[in-house]
Amino acid sequence: MDKPKELIGYERIEKYAPEKLKQLQYHYKEILNLIGENSEREGLLDTPFRVAKSIQYLTQGYDHKPEEILLSAKFKEDYREMVIVKDIEIFSMCEHHMIPFIGKAHVAYIPNGYITGLSKIARVVEAYSRRLQVQERLTTQIKEAIQNTLNPLGVAVVIEAKHLCMAMRGIQKQNSVTTTSDFTGAFERAETRAEFISLISSKLS
Repeated sequence: MDKPKELIGYERIEKYAPEKLKQLQYHYKEILNLIGENSEREGLLDTPFRVAKSIQYLTQGYDHKPEEILLSAKFKEDYREMVIVKDIEIFSMCEHHMIPFIGKAHVAYIPNGYITGLSKIARVVEAYSRRLQVQERLTTQIKEAIQNTLNPLGVAVVIEAKHLCMAMRGIQKQNSVTTTSDFTGAFERAETRAEFISLISSKLS
């Protein structure tokens, strides 16, 4: 059965390009040998294959189109108050060391005649985070996708993340958290931005 048009290109499934899988498996086997391991020992026999599948899954965002995600559920609605989706989990890979960074995104926009499905905001975050990234760029990409597609009165994005490249190597500071933010339109006003920060900081009772 054919997939609905709105699902093509960004559904969260594990799919692998066979030729890429084969090439990645070969190179990961070579890496194991280069670091001094024996890729033929029992515990490592299937590791190159598993890692080849894993890296394709972790970087599947290159195949997703965030603008299409938002457009697949774009609706006319006369609502002009803040819409916030907070605590969206992020799992991404630092492009400098290919080590994960993990955290949460808080995203808000003020509609200007159009809204989008709430899950689509989380899918946009997922699409950009499942790539080799830096947190600063990730923050801006999410903001720009929403601003360019929905043309809202403003967009706000805050990301808080723990970078394992800082915890596991280099400076080795396990408890540091990096926060980035980006704003457009109405959120550039201090009072609107303060309301957003207050709402994402609060806990529902």
